[in-house]
Amino acid sequence: MASSGMPIIHALLCCACLLIPARGLSQRHHSHKHVAFFVFGDSLFDVGNNKYINTTDQRANFWPYGETFFGFPTGRFSDGRLIPDFIAEYAKLPFLPPYLQPGSNQLTHGANFAFAGAGALDETHQGKVINLNTQLTYLKNMEKLLRQKLGDEDAKKMLFDAVYLISIGSNDYLSPYFTNSRVLQSHSWKPYRHMVIGNLTVVIKEIYKIGGRKFGILSLGPLGCVPALKAIKKPGTGECIEEASQTKQNYTTKPCPRFFMSYRTNWKDSNTQCLMSTPHLRKEWTTLQNMSFKEGKIACCGLGPYRALVSCGGEGTKKEYELCSNSREYVFFDGVHPTEKVNQQLAKLLWSGTHNITRPYNLKELFS
Repeated sequence: MASSGMPIIHALLCCACLLIPARGLSQRHHSHKHVAFFVFGDSLFDVGNNKYINTTDQRANFWPYGETFFGFPTGRFSDGRLIPDFIAEYAKLPFLPPYLQPGSNQLTHGANFAFAGAGALDETHQGKVINLNTQLTYLKNMEKLLRQKLGDEDAKKMLFDAVYLISIGSNDYLSPYFTNSRVLQSHSWKPYRHMVIGNLTVVIKEIYKIGGRKFGILSLGPLGCVPALKAIKKPGTGECIEEASQTKQNYTTKPCPRFFMSYRTNWKDSNTQCLMSTPHLRKEWTTLQNMSFKEGKIACCGLGPYRALVSCGGEGTKKEYELCSNSREYVFFDGVHPTEKVNQQLAKLLWSGTHNITRPYNLKELFS
């Protein structure tokens, strides 16, 4: 049986919001053999963009990251593949390379803009990361290149048919605990949440203007159960930090209706659909967790309480770290990020989960 305490795991399954053209999924026409895939977000989705920015201190380009599937570090914060890798595989696309990787020119497959440490707010790890607004700028730059390569009509259709997957927000809520951020000295949690949701809403509307209609917005789970936060706040109890889990409450429970209610009235060519998490989904994941993992509290790689205080790989001031013998038995690879096995199981639920789990569509139906 796995240890109790699910962290960002629910964050990956709580909510996916979709803008579906009014004529419906089955009546869309495709001029391309595949549907493009665009990925935005933070370290949960970053496949290596962190390797190409010197200002960041959040990198995964060293051993033992990547030890299982790739056999070498790729910049992914896990022992192997991430959720976007599995989704690309299921959609019969190649792995999307980091957008910042030199020579990444497979434009018609999509792009991965996600960057470790990024937040919906520009102020989150400001000056050190590629934030969500900058990731949006990358998409706009890519739109120009697509128009040059494909022509205006084909580029417009590709962007219209594409799937846009976003995982953002956890750093906005966790950074005040890990840094000397003064943001909460000038904002209480409630208006702070509204700022995070507001910034994400603006970005989604900008993607809509470019042509995007199908969005997966991954909501946040009980962040207070992340081993790294527990190691700082409650190193000897094993308990989750209730305050941290409550701070993102509105983000978790209300994003779909709040983000997209205006789309019904303001944008006449779309119907708003939201995939919300259900008790069935949480029950399904709990069952998988109990069957598949021996350890859900302690990270596979690191040092200190919960193996979460010293970075995996010993890249900080202390070079020593511990590494478990079998990452497939663990929920967390390091103090914050899930193992490949977790990513795979979550990706399967997102891809082909039944409609009592992913409502009203799953990602497979969106890509078809």
